[in-house]
Amino acid sequence: MKVLIIGATGTVGAAVSAALEPRHQLLRAGKTSGELQVDITDDASVTALFERVGRVDAIVSTVGKMHFGPLTDMTAQQFNIGLQDKLLGQIRIALIGQHYLNVGGSMTLTSGIVAHEPIRNGANASSVNAALEGFVRGAAIELAQGARINAVSPTVLTESLAAYGSSFPGFESVPATRVAQAYVRSVEGAQTGRVYNVW
Repeated sequence: MKVLIIGATGTVGAAVSAALEPRHQLLRAGKTSGELQVDITDDASVTALFERVGRVDAIVSTVGKMHFGPLTDMTAQQFNIGLQDKLLGQIRIALIGQHYLNVGGSMTLTSGIVAHEPIRNGANASSVNAALEGFVRGAAIELAQGARINAVSPTVLTESLAAYGSSFPGFESVPATRVAQAYVRSVEGAQTGRVYNVW
């Protein structure tokens, strides 16, 4: 299969690439690195990416920024960071990307455990991830030509504990290689409208 991975140079994206590469043709995209560049907050940039790569069998997104900070100090402008980037950015990938999928193709987005297990300073992340999961469930019943869409919801990565572990007290981490298998399941499997929790 021809698989486009957006966010391929990140920790999760690199693990997904390694898991899929032996069996598929991969196209790797990032904001500033990788063989292809894309700004997921811009319609024209996302459209240009798909025009360049052409039709694909699968689209994987492992990208998206959010705002972390105390609710008491949060502004609507800060909250909007997650809405415009991780939420609408990934939805934009799906809305535009659906028209470049081959028959029976799939799309896989990325949410996160805080949609169900909130953390301090994570109201924006909880909202964005929960909304992404809602979008996946809603979109799954409308996609044409047998197309599928799923989301992967990882907990904190073992590789990220040094940077983010203090924000996830008592959470058991998972290695990126384990998270990658959920993306493999989405790309190579048959299910749609699913959220694969890797907790």
